[in-house]
Amino acid sequence: MPGLPAFRLRPRDPRRGAVLTLTFVAVVAVGALTGCWDRDDGAAAAAPADAPVPGARRAEGTADREAVARAAAEAVAEGKSGKKAAQEVVSRSGDRWGTVYDRGEYAAFAEDLDGHWTGVGVWAVRARDGMITVDEVQSGSPAARAGLRAGDRLLSVDGHAVTGLAVADVVALLRGTAGTPVVLNLSRNGADLTETVLRERLSTEPVTVRQLAGDVTVIKVTSFTRGSGERVRAAVRAAPAGGGVMLDLRGNRGGLVAEAVTAASAFLDGGLVATYDVRGEQRVLNAAPGGDTTRPLVTLVDGGTMSAAELVTGALQDRGRAVAVGSRTFGKGAVQMPTELPDGSVAELTVGTYRTPAGRSLDGGGITPDVPAGERAEERAVTVLGGLGVGP
Repeated sequence: MPGLPAFRLRPRDPRRGAVLTLTFVAVVAVGALTGCWDRDDGAAAAAPADAPVPGARRAEGTADREAVARAAAEAVAEGKSGKKAAQEVVSRSGDRWGTVYDRGEYAAFAEDLDGHWTGVGVWAVRARDGMITVDEVQSGSPAARAGLRAGDRLLSVDGHAVTGLAVADVVALLRGTAGTPVVLNLSRNGADLTETVLRERLSTEPVTVRQLAGDVTVIKVTSFTRGSGERVRAAVRAAPAGGGVMLDLRGNRGGLVAEAVTAASAFLDGGLVATYDVRGEQRVLNAAPGGDTTRPLVTLVDGGTMSAAELVTGALQDRGRAVAVGSRTFGKGAVQMPTELPDGSVAELTVGTYRTPAGRSLDGGGITPDVPAGERAEERAVTVLGGLGVGP
């Protein structure tokens, strides 16, 4: 990659592996999107890897799927909720990413992977005290028209108190048939307010492209839903010759790992993107050959960059392909897989972790950018690209 040494990354001895030949069938619950997408994917769940590896030890802080299934079966036999019993086992296990969905929730979340859902259009997070707080409101959504704002605290949905609930359970309350009303009780600056909104069929455009002066192409990826990886590749192919690319992954909560690998392939000519382990057995994710390996590239990241988005960032950083600009990423690198329970509910349990080509764990610490930047990250990124020979 041409440019000044001050902005060039030295490759960190990436390891190469065989081409991954697995079918991705699940996503990871992150508890981030409410009335929208409550899962990202950090997780490549692979059908062949669903069987236990002989002699492999379960990772610390993860739930035993046999114990979860057994608790659900016993509860069903006693006429109780299998989902609730399974969730209790997961909660006691210390698996911070594990969660349990009923059949309808899981089907709805699978639909989200296409970038469509029925809800009110708010992203929410659960604080340490159990409070559910609105993190972001989708422009043009029912929530936006009702005046909901980031920072509002959600107290109840249709009379059901949500404080202390898992975000997945809050999502279930917000879901429903398009056109039906949902009553939201909120707290804003100490004052309570109530809003009634109608659920709608919503969608987002996961990849948008715009041009900056000096032949800089900004590719913003908000989530790795189906088709987003190829959209990134198409945007790179259409970018002006001799220009640079700013891959904006700020606020990207993740998505399908297969799509993230395709996106990374836009800038790599094969080779390792990440490794991950499934119950002690290591596997690899490789980029497809033929990507653009010479165009100057900057990735923009922040604390909202999670999971699959961190996987892309780590790969491009370790491979010496991109300069990461912004603030430390979220730090979610857990591999999760689904286990169907006797009552039809689905438990997604942590079975391993992801690592970058240089062997760095994505879980917990996140990724440190090469060039720290705050609110003026895009301006800083333009400067970096200038140092790499982009612009007048």
